Amino acid sequence: MKINKVLVVRLSSIGDIVLTSPVVRWLKKQQLAEVHFLTKSNFENILKHNVYIDQIHLLDESNESELLNKLRSENYDLVIDLHKSLKTRRLCRQLGNKTIAFDKLNIQKWVFVNFKKDFLPDKHLVDRYLEALQPIGIQDDGMGLDFFIDPQSLLPAEIPDFYEVLVLGAAHATKRIPKELALRIIKSTGKKVVLIGGKDVEEEAQYLEQTATNVINLTGKSDLSTSALILQKSDYIYTGDTGMMHIGAALKKPITVFWGNTTPKFGMYPYYGFQNLIPFINKEVNLSCRPCSKLGYKTCPKGHFNCMKLQEI
Repeated sequence: MKINKVLVVRLSSIGDIVLTSPVVRWLKKQQLAEVHFLTKSNFENILKHNVYIDQIHLLDESNESELLNKLRSENYDLVIDLHKSLKTRRLCRQLGNKTIAFDKLNIQKWVFVNFKKDFLPDKHLVDRYLEALQPIGIQDDGMGLDFFIDPQSLLPAEIPDFYEVLVLGAAHATKRIPKELALRIIKSTGKKVVLIGGKDVEEEAQYLEQTATNVINLTGKSDLSTSALILQKSDYIYTGDTGMMHIGAALKKPITVFWGNTTPKFGMYPYYGFQNLIPFINKEVNLSCRPCSKLGYKTCPKGHFNCMKLQEI
């Protein structure tokens, strides 16, 4: 099936949108299609430098009707719904185009979280995207994820020639590396360690900066593209289950992931593609309470946060 113009739909989050990057590359390079992407307005920066995307459409609360008319006028050959929420299913019905909808396996994830019964396939999410695209003849090129850094971005002046990165930030607190574990990671390496994350982890970063001598604290000081550039120039990355983990994988960096409330069995661990032999390590603690959520919480539901605090370095 030849596709001339296609709309890819993924509304959030940073990591999820980065995980869709092989899809737009496959469509552009294998179908030579005009590729449009629909997401929420606050995620535009993740996509706007992607060379495989021809046009980005932004959804917010105030423009749904206007946006729907705009999308109808594009006359897409195909809509690929990688979000598959009530909102995106309704949107696809209203558009009336041929649609491929991806199954996020939320029921299987719910069973795993609530009953600790694992019925999930032993496949990465990207490989399941590929399966969904088999009807249009898409093949895996083995190149993994993409992330395109703003060419205007500059490394902060305090960045040394050789360093590792510790990602403190995450959307949910139970995915974040706590300061006790972070300090053990920092002490285990002989290199300078650059801390990145948002303003919500500045207190933890200040503690680490005051306690260890090999820390450069850039939390709350770098935008997404600058943070990605910091990852790209680093020697190694330590992170939780975060969007920056996926950006690091897209940039083909070696990574150690410390898993908290989630699990790599959800199929969203670092993905490099079969053409790239990049080392990565998944570290997790075997606890009866894990996984406790497919997303995350503000605090550990059990109150101990042992999934992170008992991690071995």
